[in-house]
Amino acid sequence: QVHLVESGGGLVQAGDSLRLSCATSEGPFSRNPYNMGWFRQAPGKEREFLAAITRGGGRTYYEPALKERLTISRDDAQATVYLQINLLAPDDTAVYYCAAGQAVPLGRARSYDHWGQGTQVTVSS
Repeated sequence: QVHLVESGGGLVQAGDSLRLSCATSEGPFSRNPYNMGWFRQAPGKEREFLAAITRGGGRTYYEPALKERLTISRDDAQATVYLQINLLAPDDTAVYYCAAGQAVPLGRARSYDHWGQGTQVTVSS
């Protein structure tokens, strides 16, 4: 069982930036067999794909509409995945989830088998 823990959320103002972290229990990413993804879910809305990074070569994928404001990265030694979000707006208010999986496509929630509990991001205007 992969254990994922997100952190870095909070209350911010419009225009601010945040870096979310996802710590995994799988050890160094050199041995991590999982693709890692970030999703979010706002109240009353479906879970939305944001970004993913592959298990092997570290390739990255983004939701096209958000690509300019997002950066996904990983720290192999710390077994942690990050999501940088810039120019936050009230519409970005949601619970942000980290996920691990081995299926494709990476933009689909069902491709991921393991999920964290989420971290709340609230953006005030």
